[in-house]
Amino acid sequence: MSGTHPNPKDSMKSTWRRQDRSQWSISHWFFEILGVHPTDLNKPIPVHPKTDKIPYMGQWSQHRWVLYHAFIPLALHQAYVTYTGQNLGPIAAVFFYSFAFKLIAIHELHVMRRMGHIIGFLDGDQHERDGVPDVGVSKVVRSLMSTSTFRPIMTVFLSYRTAQTPAGMSWAWLPLEIGLYGIILDFWFYWYHRLMHDVGSLWKYHRTHHLTKHPNPLLTLYADTEQEIFDIAGIPLLTYISLRLMGLPMGFYEWWICHQYVMFAELAGHSGLRMHASPPSTLNWLLKLFSAELVVEDHDLHHRKGWKKSHNYGKQTRLWDRIFGTCRERIESVPDNVDYENQLVMPVF
Repeated sequence: MSGTHPNPKDSMKSTWRRQDRSQWSISHWFFEILGVHPTDLNKPIPVHPKTDKIPYMGQWSQHRWVLYHAFIPLALHQAYVTYTGQNLGPIAAVFFYSFAFKLIAIHELHVMRRMGHIIGFLDGDQHERDGVPDVGVSKVVRSLMSTSTFRPIMTVFLSYRTAQTPAGMSWAWLPLEIGLYGIILDFWFYWYHRLMHDVGSLWKYHRTHHLTKHPNPLLTLYADTEQEIFDIAGIPLLTYISLRLMGLPMGFYEWWICHQYVMFAELAGHSGLRMHASPPSTLNWLLKLFSAELVVEDHDLHHRKGWKKSHNYGKQTRLWDRIFGTCRERIESVPDNVDYENQLVMPVF
C-alpha cells in the first residue's frame, strides 16, 4: 500500500524493486542476493474475500520447524566438542550462533514467501502487503542485522559457559522453559507496547513501526532506534531475569531455543499470511482453555490502528490482552470461518 505523508521520511511507498538496478545500493542488493523479498513480483498472489474459509495450521508442524532448525547448530556444536575435546570459546560462540540465527531467519522468510503465493494474505481484498519502503531500505537492513547479531551476543555474554556443552543442557526443564518464555516475554512486551500507544511522550518512539498498516516480515523491527534497542535486548533480558528468579535454569542452549521460538513468531506475526495459526508453544493447550492463544490476524489487526486506538498488544499470546481487556474481535479468523479440514503444514525445507 502506498503511503503519502507530510514528512517524506514517513512514506511507505515501495517502488525500488521495479526501478533501474544500476541505481541500487548495497542495501538493495542485500534483499535481492539473499532472496528475502516478501513476495515474488512475477508470481500471482491469491486474493480472497473475507468470507472465504481460512486454512488452519496446527502446532505440530510449527514445533517441528522451530526445533529442527534450532537443533542443527546445537548438533554441529556438540560434534565439534566430541571431535576436538574442547568447547567453543565465547567469541567463537558469538560468531557461530549469530551466523546460524541469520541463516534460520532467511530460510523462514523464503518459506513464508512461498506460502504467501499459495494462500494469499489477510485483508487482501482491500490492500496489498506493504513492501520495504523506498526511504527505508537501508534502515530495514540495519534492523535485521542488529537483531540477528546483538541477541546472540547478549545471550552469550549473560549465559554461555564453556564448561557446559549442548548435550548437557537442562533437557527436563526445556518444555516448561519454552512455554513460559513466550508468556513471560509477552507480559513485559504487553506493558511496554501498550504504554507506547497510550503515552504521548512514548508514542514518538513507536510511530515509525506503525507506518506500515499491512506489514511483511521484513518490517518486524522497522522502528526508531530506541524501540529497536528495547525489542532486541530489553524485553528478552527482562524475560531471562524473570525466569531465573522463578528458579528455572535458563542456560545458554535453552535460551537459544527459546529465541528461535520468539523469532519464528515475530516473523510469522508480521507476515499477514491468510491462515489460522498460533505461535508454537508447549503451553498452547493451556492458553486455548482461556481463549488466550494468539493467531496471525491478531497482530495484523493491531497494525491497522495507531496512537490510543489500538488493541491486541501481545505478540506471542493473547493472555495479557484477555486479562486486561484489550482484545479485538477477529474478522477472517472467527471460528465459523476457519476450515480445520484444510490443514497447512510448515515445510521444513
